[in-house]
Amino acid sequence: MQVATAQAKPGPVASTVGLAMEASFDPSVSEAIVPDQPAPVDRLTITSQSWRRGGLGSNAFVTLTLRNSNGYAVKGVELECAFSRPDGSHLTDRSRVIPAIINMRSRKTFVRLHVGFVNINAAKAKCLPVAASHV
Repeated sequence: MQVATAQAKPGPVASTVGLAMEASFDPSVSEAIVPDQPAPVDRLTITSQSWRRGGLGSNAFVTLTLRNSNGYAVKGVELECAFSRPDGSHLTDRSRVIPAIINMRSRKTFVRLHVGFVNINAAKAKCLPVAASHV
């Protein structure tokens, strides 16, 4: 008794799969893209900050000093503020964009920035710069 074995001919699907495998990504060969300058927020820090309630206790006003250590001015700084309960558990997040220009290697103080409405149980706030633009 003979057993017949059928050999499958490679169709159009098999040939495209083979091409995709040949053009795969090889990290040992590829080059990394390195930016010429660091991102604006790399050297943008908050040196001091405090917050207080306003309105009927539901508005958050933040006073902070931003320090720009970059060799260029920045503008449109986006702040992300996290509010927490007295025990430290996270409560809410608010963000705010500061449209002012902060000159190179300088600092600027912003007094009573309205960040937004917060829960009445918020007791602590921590703000960080998350984005900025070159001028």
